[in-house]
Amino acid sequence: MIKDFLEDHPLIKHLLYMAAISLGIVVLMFMFIKLVARQGKEYELPDFRGVALAEMEHDNPLHLKYVVIDSVYDADQAGGIVIQQDPKPGTMIKTRRKVYLTITTFAPSDVVLPELSNMTVRSAVSALEAAGLRCGKLRFVESPYRNVILDCKCKGKMVYAGEKMSAGDVVDLTVGLGEGYAGTRVPFVIGQTPAKARRGILSASLNVGQEHWDGVSDRGTAVCYRLSPDYTGVTRYALGTYVDLWYCDATEADVERIISNFQVDSTLIIEDDFDDFDDYSSSHDELGFDDGWDW
Repeated sequence: MIKDFLEDHPLIKHLLYMAAISLGIVVLMFMFIKLVARQGKEYELPDFRGVALAEMEHDNPLHLKYVVIDSVYDADQAGGIVIQQDPKPGTMIKTRRKVYLTITTFAPSDVVLPELSNMTVRSAVSALEAAGLRCGKLRFVESPYRNVILDCKCKGKMVYAGEKMSAGDVVDLTVGLGEGYAGTRVPFVIGQTPAKARRGILSASLNVGQEHWDGVSDRGTAVCYRLSPDYTGVTRYALGTYVDLWYCDATEADVERIISNFQVDSTLIIEDDFDDFDDYSSSHDELGFDDGWDW
């Protein structure tokens, strides 16, 4: 019956043929686009931080294209280790995607020691870090110039502004005590990476003591969960006091939990005998606690 109808109306028959052909073309086109664009084929991007670039290139099941956009010298890690990646770990991606990496260099570059004379400890720590150097020990000596840098040493030898050094070199600072007996509070560095925790301790005119890494698989992303003397926000200590730090592996959620669960131990709050008190401890804003988590 339909066949007879189409034979009697050839125009309608041809229009139906054209519609069927057009529909077929559209279906084939969408199938081709889906195949080329690999729609529906997404995979979770692994976390490459702490992994050697050579190892990633050898084992690359997603056929990702790695693009190194920056390199940083880190004395605590071997060269060619990924320390940052973009997109972030856990991002859903397609195969053959470009991943932008920051890795550690194999050899330190040359840097110049900045002028630190007459700077405060906090300013000197920041200046050394900006120059690619690390602040080591703080040695406080009798001097009328309180909390002011008097001289610098590297590997036991005096060094001076403008002197060429290697990135990552450790610079020890001699600091004036000034008149009177000054003290400082231990800063809040719970949940901070090792680099930020050290910076916070040193900026408060305290020394970094022993660092404990028990069970830590990646020192670059570990966080501080304990320190001694502990943070109370009240108790003050002599300048140069050593503060021991404990680190653990942590995800972003772990960091939030560690910070939120931290409670000040009231038994550790003690009265000090600093008659002439200058507080050198750094506030949360000065230590960069509003910068967020670096992943």
